[in-house]
Amino acid sequence: MKLDVINLDGSAAGEVELDEALFGLEPRADLLHRVVRWQRNKAQAGTHKVKTRSEVSYSTKKIYRQKGTGGARHGSRKAPIFRKGGIYKGPTPRSHAHDLPKKVRKLGLMHALSSKVKDGALVIIATADCDGKTNTLAKQIANLGWKRALIIDGAAVNENFARAAANIDGLDVLPSMGANVYDILKRDTLVLTKAGVEALEARLK
Repeated sequence: MKLDVINLDGSAAGEVELDEALFGLEPRADLLHRVVRWQRNKAQAGTHKVKTRSEVSYSTKKIYRQKGTGGARHGSRKAPIFRKGGIYKGPTPRSHAHDLPKKVRKLGLMHALSSKVKDGALVIIATADCDGKTNTLAKQIANLGWKRALIIDGAAVNENFARAAANIDGLDVLPSMGANVYDILKRDTLVLTKAGVEALEARLK
């Protein structure tokens, strides 16, 4: 599979051969869903917490006499049935992460790349390089028509480019090892540098 390569100014920069095994798959929604769910659950803080009966602040004195009131007998205002009492079996801090086989994670990334190719939302650029000026890069991005884009570079992102891209809304930049299903699907356009293509092919083969 061949795709045209462009420069950031929009000029042509040749062609690149993409591996069909990585970019030519028929995207499977079930695989993508599994990987995204695994990513989001792993990222969830899990710091939710309620106070139990032993943690709420109330006197331990018996609230009223045992007999003769005509009501049910009670010994503590901390009981869960009372307003502002302790919560019974409420959420406690825990990890929401669950296991997902490495093969499924790898396959999910391949299907995410293939889904962008199928949607015509994959762009290949020669290099992600600029003078470090946000204004210059923003104009180039606007001219190319990228509104919500993810740019994936090679092993490392150019320092000037990362600095210029940091203040542009809707533009994310990642090294090839940071490429993941959630970020790829979240953005409308996936932009790969030639170095990024080579790094991803080496990583996923």
